[in-house]
Amino acid sequence: MESGNWIRRSCTALSFALVASITGTVAVAQPYPAKPIRVLVPFAPGGATDIVGRVLAPKLSERLGQQVVIDNRSGAAGNIAVELVATAQPDGYTLLIGNISTNSINPILFGAKMRVNAVRDLTGITLLASIPNLILVGPDLPGTLKEAIAYAKQRPGQLNYSAPLGSYSHLDMLALQAAAGMKLVLLPSKGAGETLPSLLRKEVHLTESNVASNIGPIRAGQIRAVATTAAQRLQELPDVPTLTELGFTGIGSLNWNGLFAPAKTPKAAIDKLFAETVAIMSDPEMQDFLVRRSIPPVLSKSPAEFNAYVVSELKRWEKIIKDNNVKLD
Repeated sequence: MESGNWIRRSCTALSFALVASITGTVAVAQPYPAKPIRVLVPFAPGGATDIVGRVLAPKLSERLGQQVVIDNRSGAAGNIAVELVATAQPDGYTLLIGNISTNSINPILFGAKMRVNAVRDLTGITLLASIPNLILVGPDLPGTLKEAIAYAKQRPGQLNYSAPLGSYSHLDMLALQAAAGMKLVLLPSKGAGETLPSLLRKEVHLTESNVASNIGPIRAGQIRAVATTAAQRLQELPDVPTLTELGFTGIGSLNWNGLFAPAKTPKAAIDKLFAETVAIMSDPEMQDFLVRRSIPPVLSKSPAEFNAYVVSELKRWEKIIKDNNVKLD
């Protein structure tokens, strides 16, 4: 009799344990996403990376049914945001909109100083945009690039350019100076959002920045574009020659942006984010909206393709940095 009671009690306890286990499993296995998502932008508001994030976030919120919040974490050439995302819980709720600098250049230039490696510790979701850049001059410099270079060569070390330390624009300007035989002084900045005010204050005289962040001030006549890094002249600025036309072949980059998550983020979350992001960015209205703001959308065919592209960019910049003996103290 006592044995029978023990068996009944054991079966009852086992039943409760099974129910609790099943209930717990159901709670854990909620469809992604089940809570708000934070997207870190590694630069100050106003730059192309920030613009892409702020255009994407509300649409992603609508499609995912959860709030998607943009969090600008500028500083350390974008490495602060990279480290925050790379060390976050790999659950799909902390993402990064990285770019050519944070995800392909910084791992080379800052590798020894960083706790993380953007290529190893982040995984790509999709490329978002590939934005041409411009060589810009302030109101106190002559009109063409040739004239601006001649002006700078007469004043070695007296004129400034701005760029985030170690960024593509920093490296592009180093290459342009070497090719043109001029010497400018770098004023480190937090991103493209600082380009206009620094040019207007005449703190910066000649610099590189993306089209999207500067097309408005250019049209308003506040600053001037004297060259573009694009392969062909831009439709919105047909009078601005390419660097290649001006004899600077191979100099200048396109500012690509992409969506990243911590490595080991579940494949289901990555696939969901990829599908929804590509659907948003492929919408004709969204494409038209971005193109009119000089942010040409460029999307990956898969997360794997995007990761391969990031690695290829890393190898390209590794050669450029080595060939030019670029080192950051």
